[in-house]
Amino acid sequence: MRKERPTNLAIQTMALPITAYASILHRVSGVIVWAALVVLLPLLIFAIQSQDNFNTLSVLFTENFLVQFIVWGLLTALGYYCLGTVKHIIQEFGYCEELASGCMISRVAIGLGIVLSVGIGVWIWL
Repeated sequence: MRKERPTNLAIQTMALPITAYASILHRVSGVIVWAALVVLLPLLIFAIQSQDNFNTLSVLFTENFLVQFIVWGLLTALGYYCLGTVKHIIQEFGYCEELASGCMISRVAIGLGIVLSVGIGVWIWL
């Protein structure tokens, strides 16, 4: 029996559903959050050792644009990771499991992630 199968799939031409993008973003943001812990935990330990260390980091976070941009990215990743986790918990309870409602909750999660990202940016830079 011979099956007609494609031999060369052009993946970049395939349109992924919004649920796939939400899942990929959730996974990527999770990796970013876990990788950020490697840097942020030693900074936390450094900051709680003395008032001078805390003041040094405070000045670095308030006056250096690159550090602020990195913090914005990390907080955005953490925010979306939390939103994606809530989305998954809602789906684990049996809601929004169909295609239409799954697409809707994925759009809501991505939209709230964008709103949260803008809000974090306003909080950091204003």
